[in-house]
Amino acid sequence: MAGSLTETARRGPAGDSEPRPAPAVVRLLLQVAGVLTRRALLLAVLLAFVFAAVELLPGDAATATSERGETAADLAERRHLLGLDRPVLERFWEWMTGLPTGDLGTSARGEPVADLLGRPFPNTLLLGGLALLVTLVASVALGCWAAARPGGKADRAVSASATGVLALPEFVVAVALVLVFALWTDWLPAVTLTDADGSPASWKMLVLPVLALAIPQIGWNVRIVRAALADESKAPHIETAILDGLPRHRIFTHHLLPGALPTIAAGIATSTGMLLGGAVVVETIFNYPGIGSVLAGAVTDRDSPLIAGVVAVTGAVITGVLLLADLVRAWASGGRT
Repeated sequence: MAGSLTETARRGPAGDSEPRPAPAVVRLLLQVAGVLTRRALLLAVLLAFVFAAVELLPGDAATATSERGETAADLAERRHLLGLDRPVLERFWEWMTGLPTGDLGTSARGEPVADLLGRPFPNTLLLGGLALLVTLVASVALGCWAAARPGGKADRAVSASATGVLALPEFVVAVALVLVFALWTDWLPAVTLTDADGSPASWKMLVLPVLALAIPQIGWNVRIVRAALADESKAPHIETAILDGLPRHRIFTHHLLPGALPTIAAGIATSTGMLLGGAVVVETIFNYPGIGSVLAGAVTDRDSPLIAGVVAVTGAVITGVLLLADLVRAWASGGRT
């Protein structure tokens, strides 16, 4: 009797010897853990490359941050205080061991890196977040408009414009926006002034930087949305919906767009890295109080911990957005991978 119960428990209630599939939530958690592990390892490799690249630059942090009149002995003491007399792998490992606790190290000028990034990074997140929102709304709207009129004038105009805009770097778009909206029409400010807390003094000062970041990514994502909708329109269930006489708008909103959502989400998520990367250039042009100026100063100072800190927090944000895109794709595709 005991042997029969054991065999039944092993085989399951139906007598099936195959192992039971893991619940969907468990599979999803395992997938998320695997994705996070791979991206954490990739970020660690990138951070190691940052330390190595700074090491190869001419000069070092002690020389770059030295003051006039310092002697060779003073520079040697500064190098010792900054740990520059130790191997780069040892310094990198020491920095990495503090990363899980939120310790981003100390800059070449003796300030905690976390404090240096505490004020400007939220400003960069605000700029990038608004640019991402504008990119999402404009790309989906223009892509759907073009896809609703395949081969028509609107489709050709949107596709051609998207291709042209895609080829423009952010600094070219920024200069053009300043020329038109600041110098010629005087509608919007060309530079960003800050309040006492370091944030932009007016919402108007966000408009041009946001557009300079968003416009090239709109060109990229419009093409993705248009292509995803075109591919989805060839699916059998779309043809069935048309034959069933469903209204055109219902086919578009309930069948075409949901089917194209995984591809659209992947494109928008990819733009996150481009937006944060382009923010460094755009912030410099508009004097925006973000991490662009911090990163520029860190490179000038050969400040490995500060550069790595910028890369780490930016990489964490990008990883979060990519993970969200993966979840959206999994949900849109019914949990299939």
